Amino acid sequence: MMDLLGQDQFEHKINSCDSARPGIGRRIAILIVAAQLVACGEPPAPPEESLRQWVKQGQEAAKDKDRQALVAMISPAYADGRGNSRDDIDKLLRVYFLRMNDVALITQIEELNIVADTAAELVLTVGMAGTHDGTLGFSADAYRFDMELEASGDDWLLLGARWGELGAELQ
Repeated sequence: MMDLLGQDQFEHKINSCDSARPGIGRRIAILIVAAQLVACGEPPAPPEESLRQWVKQGQEAAKDKDRQALVAMISPAYADGRGNSRDDIDKLLRVYFLRMNDVALITQIEELNIVADTAAELVLTVGMAGTHDGTLGFSADAYRFDMELEASGDDWLLLGARWGELGAELQ
């Protein structure tokens, strides 16, 4: 409101309210300040909490087969040891989601290391199951992912990853 009225006009409005009804101007000012504080929202989540939320967001997007949301979580600069780019991961997700009727994930964060609130390494075990139109009608696998992430504004983006079946060497 102060931005819309200007400081002088705001103080005049407060003072004119004070003369008509004592104390009302102060109450209005307190309400305006309180409204501005509420409008600012909650303080940003600590990095560990926001990374845990990033994992949960990815899990939900996979369950919903929302490839676009998953790809948005990956940095345009993504590269991994297998030679994959962000576009390659998008294609892998496309094929996986086309083959699967339903997708379910169970995730467990094994390790979470944060560097200067701007970079992180995340080791994640993921149990993946899905139904499909194949012979048995379902498949299930467990993988271990070693991910490198960077903070980008309020979001985390995946920069690179190594993964492999649980118990096998990560590539």
